[in-house]
Amino acid sequence: MTKLGEPPAKIGIVETGLLAGTVDGLLLEYPISVIALGSGTHAPPVAAQLARHGLPVHVVDEYETTLRARARYFMDHPPRGWKRWVPRGMLLPPVPIDDYAALLIAERFAAAATPAPP
Repeated sequence: MTKLGEPPAKIGIVETGLLAGTVDGLLLEYPISVIALGSGTHAPPVAAQLARHGLPVHVVDEYETTLRARARYFMDHPPRGWKRWVPRGMLLPPVPIDDYAALLIAERFAAAATPAPP
């Protein structure tokens, strides 16, 4: 498993139609006890689909996750060549970054669920 702030061990984007099968595979591979889901437009039907796996599904606020996902992408994949001189806020990743947004949603959930030290 990945710790907060570390690059993800496995990351990717899954089509909605393949979600159930992907979750089934992840449940066999990892000891998952809860699912964190972003509060976006399609959250209610996706939450209903995920609830069929018998795990609690927590909907997490996804405010600014797209902007933060872009920054996180460039932390993991620094620009090269002339793009190093372009401010990061003006660069667009060459691939979809929904997987990075999902990672940030999971980290936000984990941080909220972790009790503060005494």
